[in-house]
Amino acid sequence: MRAAGAAATGLAAAAAAVGAGELVAAFTGPDSAPVIAVGSAAIDLTPTPLKEYAVRTFGTDDKPVLLGGIYLTMTALAALAGLLAARRPAAGAAVFAAFGAVGVWAALSRPASTTADALPSVVAGLVGAVAMVRLAVLLRAAAAVPAPEPAGPSRRAVLVATGGTVAFAALAGFGGRTYSDSRYDVSAARDAVRLPPPTERLAPLPAAVRPGVPGLAPFTTPNPDFYRVDTALTVPRIDPRRWSLRLHGLVDHPVTISFDELLRRPLHELDHTLSCVSSEVGGPYVSTARWLGVSLPDLLRQAGVRAGADQLVGRSQDGMTIGTPLEALLDGRSALLAIAMNGEVLPVEHGFPCRSVVPGLYGYTSATKWLVDLEVTTFARYDPYWVRRGWDRTGTVRTASRIEVPAAFAKVPAGDVTLAGTAWATHRGIAAVEVRVDGGPWAEARLAADAGPDLWRQWSYDWTGARPGTHRIEVRATDATGAVQPQARAAPFPSGATGWHSTVVTVT
Repeated sequence: MRAAGAAATGLAAAAAAVGAGELVAAFTGPDSAPVIAVGSAAIDLTPTPLKEYAVRTFGTDDKPVLLGGIYLTMTALAALAGLLAARRPAAGAAVFAAFGAVGVWAALSRPASTTADALPSVVAGLVGAVAMVRLAVLLRAAAAVPAPEPAGPSRRAVLVATGGTVAFAALAGFGGRTYSDSRYDVSAARDAVRLPPPTERLAPLPAAVRPGVPGLAPFTTPNPDFYRVDTALTVPRIDPRRWSLRLHGLVDHPVTISFDELLRRPLHELDHTLSCVSSEVGGPYVSTARWLGVSLPDLLRQAGVRAGADQLVGRSQDGMTIGTPLEALLDGRSALLAIAMNGEVLPVEHGFPCRSVVPGLYGYTSATKWLVDLEVTTFARYDPYWVRRGWDRTGTVRTASRIEVPAAFAKVPAGDVTLAGTAWATHRGIAAVEVRVDGGPWAEARLAADAGPDLWRQWSYDWTGARPGTHRIEVRATDATGAVQPQARAAPFPSGATGWHSTVVTVT
C-alpha cells in the first residue's frame, strides 16, 4: 500500500505539471504545451523507416498513437518519481526537472520556435517538482505515524493534498485548453471570408466521369473525407487579417502580399487529384477537389526569378518546409496559391488561409499548408524537411490504380460481377486500365469520361461467369505517355510505391 500511495503522489504531481503547462501554453501557443512540444520533436527525430511503419500500421491515427505513447511513458516515469521521492524527495523532484528540461529542448528545437515557447515546460517542471516534494514529505510524515493517528501530519492530510493536486491539475488543464481554444479560434474569421468569383468559372464535371457502380468512391472528394497526412500535432490557426505571404530569395522584386490583396488578384479554378507519397499500392491517401486560388506561376513571374534558381521552398506557419522544382511551376501547368476547395474556404486542417497546389507532384514536394513564406533558391543550397530525411527531391507522382469494388475479402454471388476502381497519373493522365483474374489474360476495362490529365480516372469491368471459390483480381494502368504501370513492388520510400494492386474475393 505504501508503494501504491507513493506512485499515486507521483501521478498527481505529473498531472499538476501537465495542467500547469497547458495553462501557460494558452498564452504562448497550443504547440508550446510540453506534451505537444515533445511529440513534435519526436516526429522530427523519428527515423524514416519508423515513420513509414507508423503510417502503414496506424494510418491517420498515428498522431493519437504517438501522444498516447507519450502519456503512457509519462505515467510510468511519474510513478517511478513517486517511488523515488518516498525515499528521497529530491530524487523525485529531479525526475520532474528532467521532464521540464526535455520539454524546453523540444519546444526550442522547432524551426519556428521563440524563447516564449519554452515557458510552459519551465513552469511544468517547477510545478511538478514542488508538488512532488510537498506530497512526498507529507507521505513520509504520515507513514511514520502509527494508527490511530494523532494530531499533526496524517494519512488524511496526504489524501487531501493529493486530491487537491489532482483538482488543480484538472482545473488548470481544462481551463488552459478551453481558453486556448477560444483565444486561437479562427472559425469566425474564416466564416467572414467572402470568396470572389473566379475570372473564368470551370464547367461542372459531367456525370460521365463516374461509373454508376455502388461502392465506388465519389469522383470529387467531400472536404470532410479529403485525406490528411502531415506532421502537425496541433493544427496552426491563423487569422487571415494578420496573415501575409512573403516571396523572396533569388528574385528581382521580392513580394509581400496580405490576404485581402490575395483576394483582389485574379482567381482561378483547378480540378486536381492530390496524393501522398506515403500511400502504399492501393492505399487511401489520394483525393480530388476543385481548388480556387491565385496563379503561383504568375506571382513568380511578377517577382522575376533569377537565372540559376531551380527550387521554390514553401514554409508553413509551424516551420514545415516543402521544396518544389521550379520547372514544374514554370512549364505551363496550373499551380495555385489555393484559398478554397470544393466551393468553400479552405478548412483549417487543410491549410487555411492559404496553401499551395501543384499538379503532377506528391504533396510532400508541392502542397505546403498554412503557407506563410516562399523562397526561390536552389537544390544545392537548401534541403527541405523531407529531402533531409532521404526522400526524392522531385516527387513526381507515379502511375497508380486500385480496385475498390468489390472490397477486399468480400463475398459475391456467382455469375456476373462488376469490378470498379480508380487510376491516376496526375499531369500525364490515364489512357487505359486493364484487369485480370487469377493470373489469366489482361482484359481492358471501361474508362469513365476523361476530365483532364490532372485528375484521376475511374473504371469498371464486367467479370462474367464468376465461379464459386476464392479468386485474385489484379489491376494495372497505362498513362497517356504509353508507359505501363510497373509490376515490381517498391515501398513508398524514397519516391513512391509501385506495383499492381490486387484483391481477393470469394465467389459463393
